[in-house]
Amino acid sequence: MSGPETEGYAGQDGGRPSGIDELLEHVRAGYTRVEAQEAYDAWRSGDALLVDIRYAALRERDGLIPGALVVERNELEWRLDPRGSHRLPEAAHHDLRVVVVCNEGYASSLAAESLHRLGLRRATDLVGGFQAWRAAGLPVTTAAV
Repeated sequence: MSGPETEGYAGQDGGRPSGIDELLEHVRAGYTRVEAQEAYDAWRSGDALLVDIRYAALRERDGLIPGALVVERNELEWRLDPRGSHRLPEAAHHDLRVVVVCNEGYASSLAAESLHRLGLRRATDLVGGFQAWRAAGLPVTTAAV
């Protein structure tokens, strides 16, 4: 990674690479994360697309968020790039508000930052991930096996 978006990742201390905690702090400073209830309300009002990037074993173990679009993390950029040839129909424009959901809210932060690089400036992630969603008592369904 290089360029203005990544200034501060490495090099501040004589080129010393940053650790993941520093990287997460830097990435998260670039946008506002959302809590579970806010994500739910935005989805219900049609203002946000919930995108679950958890891998299949976690979805099978813990369940699914009804209405969330499931996109494996390794396909996220390909499926949500509005200009991409492999995009999903939901990824129709760059003004799309996307709330990325992982298991606990770490991988989703990096994923949201990656979506920002594709021009999806309204992309964000769910603080605490799926576990926070479930703990808030929001809808969860059993995954189809």
